[in-house]
Amino acid sequence: MDMKITWMGHGGFRIETGGEVLLIDPWIDGNPMMDGKDTDAAIEGATQILLTHGHFDHTDDIVDVSNRTGAPVHAIFELGHALQAMGAKEGHAFNMGGSVSFGDVKVTMVPASHSSSMKVDGVATYMGQEAGFVIESGGTVLYLSGDTCPMADMAWIAEYFKPTIGIISAGGYYTMDMEMAAYAAKKYFDFKTVIPCHYRTFPALEQSAEKLAAGLPGVTVIEPQVLEPIEV
Repeated sequence: MDMKITWMGHGGFRIETGGEVLLIDPWIDGNPMMDGKDTDAAIEGATQILLTHGHFDHTDDIVDVSNRTGAPVHAIFELGHALQAMGAKEGHAFNMGGSVSFGDVKVTMVPASHSSSMKVDGVATYMGQEAGFVIESGGTVLYLSGDTCPMADMAWIAEYFKPTIGIISAGGYYTMDMEMAAYAAKKYFDFKTVIPCHYRTFPALEQSAEKLAAGLPGVTVIEPQVLEPIEV
């Protein structure tokens, strides 16, 4: 089963597969990469929203997007319940190793290594552990790393799920950079396709995926363009 993957800039994605439209960390308002873009088209038809962690550049628009689309929000326990209390549509507040299914699409929460908080009444508040996701649909398996550095957990994730598509944070400063992402992908995974993210948004981040591609000979590394679908 094919997947249509559309980058919404930074760490945000729209993934269409198995009759579902998944929005992952859709940051719109304040995202410089979405400035002047058709934001209505980006979220149109969304059926589910998945969140990797609580930082503003992943969650600021969630209550609004959830209510505009009617899509429920699925996240780790603390973050899921916090967003429900703020008015987001109720979804699964699940946890590491847990899986949820939407028709023919199965999503499993897996570890990442970062941090996670969200401002509540102006105070940074713990929002549970940061996460990545494995998305399975019709025999296609995609690993979305979330914000992370390389970590030993990637070994069991690769061995257990055998993903062939990787969406990997690779901008540096807040996450691993392109060279580090290439190292992790080569050491732990057998990807056919890799799509970098969490880069180009700010000057402090990597602006090109050339080093990622150079470190992954034989792997198709696709530099995404905002709101231009990639079919895999």
